[in-house]
Amino acid sequence: MSQQDASKTRPYRGLILDTRALVSVTVSKLGCTKLIFIQPGAKLNGQYYRDMLLTQKLLPAIRSIAGDMFVFQQDNAPAHYAQGTVELLRHETPQFISPDVVSQQS
Repeated sequence: MSQQDASKTRPYRGLILDTRALVSVTVSKLGCTKLIFIQPGAKLNGQYYRDMLLTQKLLPAIRSIAGDMFVFQQDNAPAHYAQGTVELLRHETPQFISPDVVSQQS
């Protein structure tokens, strides 16, 4: 590893993580999910967010912690307020606070 590459890494629980890595995690008073790493080079658009993160990883992890007793809220990242994402979350979560409500409260 070059000195330039080493300057972009940080230790995390015994692992060396690249500071350029994108991760996702869900936090609640019931607990938190494990870190979910976003595939390097992935285009983080609405489709990737829905198909790879929400459907395959985040929602199953949340359900394993909270069952169907949770409210899903997220920030206003473009992938979060994509029409398909909002529709999926309205259908797949027990309660969903849509991005338009979050932006009004900011």
